[in-house]
Amino acid sequence: RMDQALLLVRNELPAPGLNLAARSGSCHQCLYQFLAFVPPSNDSLTKPGTASVMVDTQHPLTLLLNSSVGDRDLCKIQYHFGEFGNYSLVVKTLSTSTQTVSCDLIINEGPINSYLPILFAFLVYMGILAILIAGRLLMKIDPVRNWVYKKLNPRATDRMINSELGSPNTTDSINCDPTPQSWSTGSRQRLRSLDTFRGLSLVIMVFVNYGGGKYWFFKHESWNGKTSVSSISHLLLFRFVFIMGTSIALALGSTLRWGSSKWKMLRKILWRSFVLILLGIIVVNPNYCLGPLSWDNLRIPGVLQRLGFTYLVVATLELLFTRADSGTWEGRFPALQDILPYWPQWIFILVLETIWLCLTFLLPVPDCPRGYLGPGGIGDFGKYPNCTGGAAGYIDRLLLGEKHMYQHPSSGVTYQSTMPYDPEGILGTINSIVMAFLGLQAGKITLFYKDQPKQIMSRFLIWGIVMGIISAILTKCSKEEGFIPINKNLWSISYVTTMSCFAFILLLLIYYLVDVKKWWSGAPFLYPGMNSILVYIGHQVFANYFPFKWKMQDSQSHAEHLTQNLTATTLWVIISYILYRRRIFWKI
Repeated sequence: RMDQALLLVRNELPAPGLNLAARSGSCHQCLYQFLAFVPPSNDSLTKPGTASVMVDTQHPLTLLLNSSVGDRDLCKIQYHFGEFGNYSLVVKTLSTSTQTVSCDLIINEGPINSYLPILFAFLVYMGILAILIAGRLLMKIDPVRNWVYKKLNPRATDRMINSELGSPNTTDSINCDPTPQSWSTGSRQRLRSLDTFRGLSLVIMVFVNYGGGKYWFFKHESWNGKTSVSSISHLLLFRFVFIMGTSIALALGSTLRWGSSKWKMLRKILWRSFVLILLGIIVVNPNYCLGPLSWDNLRIPGVLQRLGFTYLVVATLELLFTRADSGTWEGRFPALQDILPYWPQWIFILVLETIWLCLTFLLPVPDCPRGYLGPGGIGDFGKYPNCTGGAAGYIDRLLLGEKHMYQHPSSGVTYQSTMPYDPEGILGTINSIVMAFLGLQAGKITLFYKDQPKQIMSRFLIWGIVMGIISAILTKCSKEEGFIPINKNLWSISYVTTMSCFAFILLLLIYYLVDVKKWWSGAPFLYPGMNSILVYIGHQVFANYFPFKWKMQDSQSHAEHLTQNLTATTLWVIISYILYRRRIFWKI
């Protein structure tokens, strides 16, 4: 099967036989897992005992062979097997006098290169990009440009976008998919970099949710840390939360300048939060796989639920302290004008984070060590099998009940944990609020330093550096040995600061390319970014319907899975572009 290889063990030793066990390189402080018993050679030692097993190829493995009697370790081998490879492990005695045992790994049939489909897909998309660039160059030829403009009339669409969606109005100001904007002295122009940022996040999220070609590195880390590629998917929900905070700052500031009352805005905040949470519970609910939706197995937490509650808290917090003249503050430290006037908000956020730290490290959890942050299962040498998530998992199980949580956490495969654990649980929502508040800070920077792109970019860079330094201190630049490891399942504070560092830097780059230099229009990510709620809910609802999914000829082929997943993702980009051209933008 995918991500597996065949290992044939040949035992040329006499009785009593061998036990073969393995431990994955991605499993921190895990117990060895029994794979097979290898019978001994016959009495004349002419016919070796054999056993065949399937071994994982996603991560390096440590194989341990020991005697079935006495449990004496004979040899230990570390090796990274290749997908669909065929290997033999020959165990024999080198010296009968010293009882020296050798374990030789032989490659019978080489593995395939399962990464070639990624290279091919990359070349295809680069070819499409080259065609689009060539088309753009052709558009610089006057006859060609005039003919295309006459047929498509894109300027009318641009005028519509800037006039109708450029800034929130008094009847549609704050939404779950807020539309941020920048301001200039002449006109209100939509800040395209934020739509591009949101759209890029959404496109990657759709691809990963559809399976990511079944490649392990497109999946989330089993517990602590992040791989170089999975860090992309780690940014997904965070980017949504981060950019939501940015949009709140821009939308609220604009609406107040238009004279809308705070009570009216508060009602809209409450309504949109309620709709988001309701959509998450009823429409996008992974516990559907357990049967018809009913209260018995209804998953209460979820992505949209977390977005809705985070939006409610951060938007209300900003509504309480924002002012219509927020861009004209004058104080002793003008360089801190985006921070000092909002000191009550910072106190509130610090109190929230203190609550998270106290609950995480001081709350007593039955049969678990205080402050436990591990995955349970076979992790920590199997000492705490039912402690998955520590205080975070305990609070969810206590307040929500096990049947109302996510039933298949990412730690279940590698760490073999059996306890339900919800990565969008109650305790982690505190840090999602902190995430959105940092995004809110990015929005305030854009507001206070409008028409000053150098100031905006320098402050994005400073915030990115500060968040990176905090992350380095919290984690000790280590995956497992830090004070607070990076952990998406727990939404640890180190995860927040690390992802904030990436988000500020990425937003800086996109802002520079799209809104400052205008070297990039933001396409194609701009289009799903302007219809993010529709695309997110749509890709979930229609995930198992043609043309987003079809019956495969070979379900154990990365190439077929990658083709299907990329096709489905591309279709949603095309759909969002058609909606953009037809001036259809779904907002709640």
